[in-house]
Amino acid sequence: MSGGFMSQENKPTVKEEMRAEYDIRGGVRGKYYERYRQGTNVVLLEPDVAAVFSDSQSVNRALRMLIDLARTHVGDTSRTD
Repeated sequence: MSGGFMSQENKPTVKEEMRAEYDIRGGVRGKYYERYRQGTNVVLLEPDVAAVFSDSQSVNRALRMLIDLARTHVGDTSRTD
């Protein structure tokens, strides 16, 4: 390649058509914008942990118990200093 341009043989082919399964005509612009703006926490669990905690409710319950335990044995963990 010279001059920073791709040679014709390395240039990816671009299709102007979108596949039928990618039809977005029924989509709503900004439908989840507010939820996204508020932030979400996505955490990936290792398979052995996911086998025990199969849903958000059970994970949150276990973490709250751990927080309570830490607070009673170590002190308040909510400090921001």
